[in-house]
Amino acid sequence: MYNFVGVQVFGKIENMRVHGSLAALALIIVAAGACAQSVVQAAGKTTQPIVVKVVVVAMFEVGADTGDAPGELQYWVERDHLDKIYEVAGAVHPARMNDQGEMAVLTGLGPAHAAATITAIGLDKRFDFSHAYWIVAGIAGGDPERVSLASAAWARWVVDGDLAYELDGREIPEGWSTGLVPLRQSKPFEEPVQVIEGQVFELNPKLAQWAFETTQDVKLGDTPEMAAARKPYAQTSHADSVGQRAPFVLLGDELSSARYWHGARMEAWAREWMNYFTGGKGVFATSAMEDTGTLDALKRLSASGRVDWGRVMVLRTVSNYDRQPPGLTAEESLLKQQSRKSVAYLPSLESAYAVGHKVVGEILKDWPNCGEASDVVVCMSAK
Repeated sequence: MYNFVGVQVFGKIENMRVHGSLAALALIIVAAGACAQSVVQAAGKTTQPIVVKVVVVAMFEVGADTGDAPGELQYWVERDHLDKIYEVAGAVHPARMNDQGEMAVLTGLGPAHAAATITAIGLDKRFDFSHAYWIVAGIAGGDPERVSLASAAWARWVVDGDLAYELDGREIPEGWSTGLVPLRQSKPFEEPVQVIEGQVFELNPKLAQWAFETTQDVKLGDTPEMAAARKPYAQTSHADSVGQRAPFVLLGDELSSARYWHGARMEAWAREWMNYFTGGKGVFATSAMEDTGTLDALKRLSASGRVDWGRVMVLRTVSNYDRQPPGLTAEESLLKQQSRKSVAYLPSLESAYAVGHKVVGEILKDWPNCGEASDVVVCMSAK
């Protein structure tokens, strides 16, 4: 059960999108909560806001924040000693911090929860996010032509996969490759492209490149079970298939959709959808659920001066492939992945922490010189 601005919401909300009026409503609701707590006073004096240097954004947790089966948040809390807990009005989960300026937040599943939580935390006047870096660090599906299990992909582009007209696949016209049609268009992938606000996010390419170069040599764990799971995909791709490799770090872009889709035909759609909306600049690598909500909120917070959009990074690690291997149907493949059944689930969590923590460490180490630099990448690269 989640508490959302005084309203109790039961279960998971997995198929909501925050765009247009819903995004505006979320902003209004959490802004009201933030205004109520904007002035923190002690002994008659206004307290200086806490300077936040880096925010790690996780999306889900299995149980408690510590001491049990892990989700995306737990390793950060336990290993980085994020022992300070801050309740935030309108957020799905309390924010957690340590004394080094590192914060971790948990958005909840889906873009609706993500947008509401990030907005609520971003507007909380107890914190100064003006120079903070934001690192989305979570698990994802992956295209075996681009990534392997437990690999870590830094995104330069995140594209929404939900804003569309949709026909059931059994009723699509002859010649169509998909039943998903971009809004305002009359057929799939019709030109010219019409991008709706909140549909395409281009991240700071220099920062993504720096993050990749900083982490490309991080050793990621492999297991015999993952090697066995990779093996069948060799039959569907080139001889030196990326999907056969041990886990590695790469630059690769993300399709964000509240729908957890799976299958070879959906993968083909995702590749083309990414290519279409980025003008051929983005290369589909991972599929995730929350990041358009998170990025839409950060974009709006940046416009109000609360955060710096140029300091936002997205890291997704591969817990499963997004399509079936030879010998399995899409349905059979999907069932093997549900309820954290994937052999790469725990290794992908480890990869997210190992790669993300390397960047967090570099940011904190360079903060005295680069924390307020106008060109943070040049500053950090000039060490």
